[in-house]
Amino acid sequence: MTTDGQHNSPLHGVSLERIVTHLLERHGWEGMWMRVPLRCFQMNQSVKSTLTFLRKHPWAKQEIEAWYVADVLRFPLEK
Repeated sequence: MTTDGQHNSPLHGVSLERIVTHLLERHGWEGMWMRVPLRCFQMNQSVKSTLTFLRKHPWAKQEIEAWYVADVLRFPLEK
């Protein structure tokens, strides 16, 4: 069951893996590290380790999600 607010969210239906992959494709590990200095972007660079870290640390997940939303609004995804 979803609320009306979720359907209006730019994150609705977007997985955390897709968010990380999008940012990685657009900015690379170094660009991600420079924007949000998380060790998972600098050491042991993999989508899997990044997802594990973000799922354990809600504050980091929120920061990455906010960056993704700003990035997509600035450079809309191609359909």
